[in-house]
Amino acid sequence: MLKWLPLSLLIIIIDQATKWWAISELALYESIPVFPSFNITLAYNHGAAFSFLAAEAGWQRWFFVGLALVVSVALLLWLSKLKSHAKLEAASLTLILGGAIGNVIDRFIHGYVIDFLDVYYGSYHWPIFNIADSAICVGAALLIIDSFRKKSEQE
Repeated sequence: MLKWLPLSLLIIIIDQATKWWAISELALYESIPVFPSFNITLAYNHGAAFSFLAAEAGWQRWFFVGLALVVSVALLLWLSKLKSHAKLEAASLTLILGGAIGNVIDRFIHGYVIDFLDVYYGSYHWPIFNIADSAICVGAALLIIDSFRKKSEQE
């Protein structure tokens, strides 16, 4: 099922292109209102999801780079062992892989992840995220859906 890897490459390209656009066009924390409850806002995440460990002294950069590389290798191995009928699982894994690599590129080059998608309601803002994060979340959700689907097929 390695034939699904172009999806990962597409995610990486879109992710990196949109991040390049964001850092080219916006100052840090500058916002462009797109529509109610959604802005484009440039932010840098030195931590993991929801800025976990962002306040640490810098060791987390290399920890998250290493972790993402290990996870990426595991995802590639998992993908290589899939049967040809496991299309949703393959799509899920390649979305997660593309997102992981997109964010690891940022960490490796910049030392942080570039985020710019700002969803909010009233004064409550969801943590700012990016295309790679979106691909990881969609991939994980599809993987969960696929696991429930497989469970119901076995009954």
